Amino acid sequence: MKTLEGKKQEGYSYLKKITAVDHGASLEAVYIIYNPSAHAEEVVRVKLDAAKPSVPTVIGIYAAADWNERELAEMFGIEVKGRKAKRLLLEKWNGADAPLRKSFAWGDKNYRKI
Repeated sequence: MKTLEGKKQEGYSYLKKITAVDHGASLEAVYIIYNPSAHAEEVVRVKLDAAKPSVPTVIGIYAAADWNERELAEMFGIEVKGRKAKRLLLEKWNGADAPLRKSFAWGDKNYRKI
């Protein structure tokens, strides 16, 4: 991702968090990065299509992105392109549902628990 590559060259060498925000019709991937020498934090937002959301992996830029990208995929249903490891964070999870999306049916009696 070009924006994050440039930010890392500017000194934002620490990835604090990757998360997402569900706006209903669209999603945003949110990257929180930190520049330790300037004591500055920056938030980079990437707008995604809610129907088929995807982002490229940033593990090549920030090695710490691994668990955060797994959470994006599992909890928000966002495809992270270029990831090699596909193992789920939660062992007893069907991997198909995205519980942090607004469309997730909590309390649906047809929801199948494993």
